[in-house]
Amino acid sequence: MDQPNEEEVKNKKCAQCKQTNSEFLHCEPCRERRFGRCTECKLIYTGHKWCQPCNSKRFQQNFNDWTSGSEEIDKLIQDIQLTAKNHFQVLEWVPYDKLSNIVYIAEGGFGKVHRANWEDGYISCWDTNNCQWERRGSKNGILIVLKSLNNSQNVTSEFISQIILYPKIRRNKGPDIFYGITQDPSTKDYVMIMNYAKENWFKNFNLPNKNLDWSLQVWKKKIDTLQCIATRLKKIHSKELIHRNLHIGNILRFKNVFSLIDVGFCKPANYKELENSTYGVLSSLAPEILRGQDYTKASDIYSLGIVMYVTISETPPYYNVAHDECLALKICEGLRPQFNIKVPKLILHLIKRCLDANPSNRPDANEITNTLHEWSLGLKNYFRSIKKKTELIKTELIEQIEESISSSLPDNSSLTDTMHSEAIYKSKPFNFKNLPEPKNSDDYYETYENISSMKYSGIIK
Repeated sequence: MDQPNEEEVKNKKCAQCKQTNSEFLHCEPCRERRFGRCTECKLIYTGHKWCQPCNSKRFQQNFNDWTSGSEEIDKLIQDIQLTAKNHFQVLEWVPYDKLSNIVYIAEGGFGKVHRANWEDGYISCWDTNNCQWERRGSKNGILIVLKSLNNSQNVTSEFISQIILYPKIRRNKGPDIFYGITQDPSTKDYVMIMNYAKENWFKNFNLPNKNLDWSLQVWKKKIDTLQCIATRLKKIHSKELIHRNLHIGNILRFKNVFSLIDVGFCKPANYKELENSTYGVLSSLAPEILRGQDYTKASDIYSLGIVMYVTISETPPYYNVAHDECLALKICEGLRPQFNIKVPKLILHLIKRCLDANPSNRPDANEITNTLHEWSLGLKNYFRSIKKKTELIKTELIEQIEESISSSLPDNSSLTDTMHSEAIYKSKPFNFKNLPEPKNSDDYYETYENISSMKYSGIIK
């Protein structure tokens, strides 16, 4: 399931000439023009200043110089180093004493999160003049995030296999941010070393309510953001992978580029000891997952629908009620998050489809990406016509946005502004029994005041 089949590899097209089949991002002629040849073996570089055959040998020569203390983790890192086609795909074992200025940030679902400085920085290429690895940040170090994995002294092989998903989706340069692994000497827990990104990016969409053009621009910004996120999920699904843990906290922004992290991490490192439980962020999980069914691409799409809600509303889902079995019950009965703003019908309909109780009714990532791209292009052309003072062509979405600005807000009388103390947005175990068969609210595709007409105050009557 994780490995692309021979037909998928064969049918990959060169990103530049679009004609030649290639297992790399670029075919050989395009790679040679783009990257050149290795000065030592004379083979075409597999990436920027990166020769896979030569660098594989260099990594292998150093295998006896380090160990994580775990044969499985050692093998994981070694296998990835031997197959890395560019520096973005490399993982390293990093001694803990190479990290400094370690500051606690938060408690995650499976461990603590810290900010730190990595004095060496990550490998970028081989320095042939000095016969050593050239590193980014080797002068002043780089800012990183440390994600510890609770009870990972007994890390399982299946959990290790989830880490392998990172380099599998890192085909070329981009915002993917997993650098390596280290170990906390005090707890003996293993720690993932990742790039640092600011949190709460979804709260940066501020606008005055009565300025139409500015409102349209902010809607375009949100649509572009969702298109980037959907494209990342599309890339994961195209490799026959499932994210399993998609929620707003696992989406990082690096300037205007987004990355989906924790791919496959829906269980703790020692989950076999607790294997009867399901893990995840309850408010982002599809109802079939709440009932204990297997993760699928369709369950990822449901989670993407929740991400759409958060991005547009700038509000976490179900923030005013406890995230417990009662909420899970209501979600299975058709409850969905409530918007605090008027949302254009086209956008609301797409979100409704993503959050449909029936997985087979949900669109795939490719359709979502294409739809968001079409909407973004319509807004872009509209802005261009305003700038050039040519005939304005308003799409159906633009007309709906204008209408939503002048419309009254949806009835949210059941909502409060207070965050419930048991509204939890990190992964946790749960094992709900006898949840009902998931269904949509009775008028789900008939009313468009909100995602669902069902209201919930946190009390089961």
